[in-house]
Amino acid sequence: MDKRNFAFDRMNFILIAVGMLIVIIGFILMSGGGTDDHSFNPEIYNAMRVKVAPVVCFIGFVSIVYAIIRKPKDNGDDAKETQN
Repeated sequence: MDKRNFAFDRMNFILIAVGMLIVIIGFILMSGGGTDDHSFNPEIYNAMRVKVAPVVCFIGFVSIVYAIIRKPKDNGDDAKETQN
């Protein structure tokens, strides 16, 4: 099989998928019932929605950026091809 140097390898895609899953979990933690016109729900200001969920989303976004910046390991196939 013809090996080419792609920008991403399998591990990059796995890290991107894990980062996206973490971000989705953070948004799920942020969601929930809100207030309506007749009553105020103080639960919208609890610690999980205001502090924990944004930190989880931030960790997910940082991991996605790391997965994009991460350079795949070179197998050394190019060195063999250039010598021949």
